[in-house]
Amino acid sequence: MAHITLRVIDGADRGIEYDSIETPITIGREEGNGVQLNDERISRFHIKIQEDQGKVVLTDLESTNGTRVNGEVTQLRILRYGDLISVGRSVLIYGTREQIADRLDALRGEGLLSTDQKAYDNLTGSVESVMSGASDIDWDDSQVISGTLHLPSPPDLPMGLTPGQAAQFSEVLEYLHLRSRSLVQSTKVDDEADAVSISFERWQDLLDQQAHLAEYLRKIGDPGEE
Repeated sequence: MAHITLRVIDGADRGIEYDSIETPITIGREEGNGVQLNDERISRFHIKIQEDQGKVVLTDLESTNGTRVNGEVTQLRILRYGDLISVGRSVLIYGTREQIADRLDALRGEGLLSTDQKAYDNLTGSVESVMSGASDIDWDDSQVISGTLHLPSPPDLPMGLTPGQAAQFSEVLEYLHLRSRSLVQSTKVDDEADAVSISFERWQDLLDQQAHLAEYLRKIGDPGEE
């Protein structure tokens, strides 16, 4: 079982640190939660954080106002150091300052941070502001949140799948791969304008694919939902 650190960096409980708490835990506004927050927009039992196969996993417990990680609505999410968890009016950051700093150092070493100097400066500046406890960050700015802490490294494939589950997962990826390839091949490249365009019909195909992905994410996060 994992021990995790959560720091409340915005909301009524700002400044409270839950250091090395043992999972699984729930977060909500009622007594009985491992982390109880004073926030009327949080559900009684809002989210659960647990360890599974060496990963720390966040699950939204069908909360009324939903959960965001790094600005994105989520039902189910693997947490990584530096992730921002938004519930109600409260924002928590996952990990200690040292854990976040180590993650940034590792990503720099692997060349996974932006090489664009302005983007890099924004990245490091925002992260350091978070780590220093600064209160002047615009947490509603999805570009700051996603661009800063949701770093561009591809996730690992799930391990331990049964042959049937692996085959089903492979079918999903192949379906998305074939549709993406078809969309890429339908583009028109304008070398002079340094631009790419697609037809309105293909644009609708792309939106339909995004809708399929949204449905997959919801069904994975809430397998009991019809």
